[in-house]
Amino acid sequence: MSLTAETKKEVFKKHNSKEADTGTAEGQIALFTAKIAEITEHLKANKKDLASQRALVLIVGRRRRLLKYLHSKDIERYRAIIKKLNLRK
Repeated sequence: MSLTAETKKEVFKKHNSKEADTGTAEGQIALFTAKIAEITEHLKANKKDLASQRALVLIVGRRRRLLKYLHSKDIERYRAIIKKLNLRK
């Protein structure tokens, strides 16, 4: 149920200037978004998997905190990642 190394590399390559730079907020937010999508699909088939439900809530909270941090530090980067990932209206 976890993301493969190739999937992670693709996510970081798509959202970072460097593929090896995994510490940027944009890359981490994109990775959390991919994990959220994967867990959501898993939960559609396995409604009673409480461990996955808890993991989903934790990952959503981490992504929200990173978005809040990015909003406070650099509003343009925040707007760019929101638009790129289609997280808001």
